[in-house]
Amino acid sequence: MTNALKPALTLAALVSLVALATSGRAPAVEPTANAAAETAPAPNVLFVFADQWRADALGYTGDPNVKTPHLDRLAEQAFNFPHAVSSCPVCSPYRATMMTGRRPLSHGVFLNDVQLSDDALTIAEVAAARGYQTAYIGKWHLDGHGRSAYIPPERRQGFEYFKALECTHNYNRSFYYAGDDPTKRVWEGYDAIAQTDDAIGYLRRHAHGDRPFLLVLSWGAPHNPYETAPERFRAMYNPAAIRLRPTVPPDEADVARRELAGYYAHCSALDECVGKLWRALGELEIERDTIFVFTSDHGDMLHSHGEVRKQRPWDESIRVPLLVRYPRRLGESGRKLDALINAQDLMPTLLGLAGVPIPASVEGKDYSRYMQGGENPSDGAALVTCPSPFGEWTRARGGREIRGLRTHRYTYVRSLDGPWLLYDNQNDPYQLDNLVGKPQHAKLQAELDARLRRKLRQTGDEFLPGAAYIEKWGYPVNETGTVPYTP
Repeated sequence: MTNALKPALTLAALVSLVALATSGRAPAVEPTANAAAETAPAPNVLFVFADQWRADALGYTGDPNVKTPHLDRLAEQAFNFPHAVSSCPVCSPYRATMMTGRRPLSHGVFLNDVQLSDDALTIAEVAAARGYQTAYIGKWHLDGHGRSAYIPPERRQGFEYFKALECTHNYNRSFYYAGDDPTKRVWEGYDAIAQTDDAIGYLRRHAHGDRPFLLVLSWGAPHNPYETAPERFRAMYNPAAIRLRPTVPPDEADVARRELAGYYAHCSALDECVGKLWRALGELEIERDTIFVFTSDHGDMLHSHGEVRKQRPWDESIRVPLLVRYPRRLGESGRKLDALINAQDLMPTLLGLAGVPIPASVEGKDYSRYMQGGENPSDGAALVTCPSPFGEWTRARGGREIRGLRTHRYTYVRSLDGPWLLYDNQNDPYQLDNLVGKPQHAKLQAELDARLRRKLRQTGDEFLPGAAYIEKWGYPVNETGTVPYTP
């Protein structure tokens, strides 16, 4: 089976599809006794996400090194999901999952640099069918036609305003394409700042129009290279003063401190961008009626457990920040929410908060009622997958096919060879003591293994070798299982 291109849907056809897909479903948002809320206009959505920003690398999550004052303040006034997980913690799979509300083995994007099929029903298409203006700025990584190739309108998954490039991490000479012009352009200076300014320009132009907007802003940082943030942010961090997590091996401490200093500099630059966006919402008097989201696609090991980057099942890789602020529906005060929430849950939750019916194609759960005082829809375990290791986690580097569970207390992971990792995150928050195979924990291991197998059955995951999925979707990979960056 190949991921063949399909003709783009017309708006009329899409409206019919959404209506058919949602027929018979309960309303996406709980009825409320507040008449003003019932008659309020549809909210705007500003969805902002970074690349490779792990959950613990923020002031409000307790990192003693990083300076993130704007996000720390936002966390005090937003709904904070401290147990948010990236189900397949790598760039393209997360993006396809966030866009469709479907799991990687359903939408087929379980590797980087492959295309999300044009027949996928995305959040932008659903929102547009309900009258939303749609916009995307920054890193795309869903097109699969080369990291520098022009992305034509029919492959933009429903986004109208489009200033993006498939993928680059050259933050100070960062190219993009604007709209339907195939001329390659360059963001001025550090790209995240320029992209944020462009997003603020979009906000100003659309703040008081007759249609709400869905604006997605996707930054490439703090993904490596770590040393390329603007100098004023790099000057904030002295590598020698960086306090390391106890998971970093002593022989990697020096390089970890150097890389973390640069990583934190990117984080502080993006934090300032968050502050500018938030201030713009207030100045334009649309803050109350805008769902403002900050999150990340996945984390970064940064030498914890002697590992780097993503795909790994440890917390530094799979756990991400997630803040949601929507004063009209959720109030002005922040709250920590105990629920485990996964990447496929983002689309239905945003649609639920916006009062937009959720298509039947969506596999994720809608947390909007829960955020308004309803029942927690989570079953208490987030599924984590790596269907086929590639890139920086090839088999030669220890990569393996995995399926795992992250609960509030435990992390349990199997590879094709059998049980691999088991951590008691309550008593061992840095995941230093692997309990797999220890007789005193045999009962716990068996219980978690049974729970994981039930979850796989429920989601139709046969847990096959990665080569089987590559063959099914017809992806051209090299000897490491990686799709080349260019055709």
